[in-house]
Amino acid sequence: MQTIESLQQALRNNLYIADRGLATAIFLALKLQRPLFLEGEPGVGKTEVAKVIAGLQKTELIRLQCYEGLDVNQAVYEWNYTRQLLHIRLMEARGERATEAELFGPEYLLRRPLLQAVENTKADSPVLLIDEIDRSDEEFEAFLLEVLSDFQITIPEIGTIRAEHPPVVILTSNRTREVHDALKRRCLYYWIDYPSFEKELEIVRAKVPNAPEALAKQVTGFIQELRRIELYKVPGVAETLDWTAALVALDQQALELNIVEDTLGVILKYQDDVIQIRGQQAGLILDRVRVNQA
Repeated sequence: MQTIESLQQALRNNLYIADRGLATAIFLALKLQRPLFLEGEPGVGKTEVAKVIAGLQKTELIRLQCYEGLDVNQAVYEWNYTRQLLHIRLMEARGERATEAELFGPEYLLRRPLLQAVENTKADSPVLLIDEIDRSDEEFEAFLLEVLSDFQITIPEIGTIRAEHPPVVILTSNRTREVHDALKRRCLYYWIDYPSFEKELEIVRAKVPNAPEALAKQVTGFIQELRRIELYKVPGVAETLDWTAALVALDQQALELNIVEDTLGVILKYQDDVIQIRGQQAGLILDRVRVNQA
């Protein structure tokens, strides 16, 4: 893709509807070989960006799902202790002694996502997705600085491994906590917001093409109205698509109050939210949607 417009169209062809701002951020990340840091509410399509880029470039997607307590053993590498022990016993059976160099060589490494991405020798750079970085600890963030600065990883027993072809790096955050400035400075940044009605409807049409037009419009309008209400967990675009697919599976041509109440669990994930919307509130929202689309 030589232009932002061609990239935006390629994303659209792969069913990812990106506005020009996001397309520009992706374009620059690819051209400048800089990590792209995407923030936004859950379910707005941050993770999908990495998947679509990997598809466009016909390359491997390597995903590191972050969580509290994530450390080097899960993210980068660890030694295959079982295989090392078997080697030691085999050497002892032969009356020989295993050396440290034998036990701590590349063949005994269990390569985790970060090392896989850096050590990759293919001409087509992989896409490294570091998903929900805000769930990890600050200590892990500090470790990432070396990886994102020089695309290299140091293993004390072996040395420093540098990427021949730097991976395309996408980091995502739901902003459950602030990520340190030192990490953000190494990245290009973009905030993905909830889409407008028109954009979300276009996403629904692209992702659930068999949905009746009236249903697609009403579902999109209903979700847009829900986001104006103070809920514990506001539904994202992912919930919009799930709900549309569920309603299509139920052979619905349009929204009715009874089917809305029966399927609230598809879009609302907390009982307090369900109780707040069920009944009169759901009826009022549905009435507003019908009036707006009349």
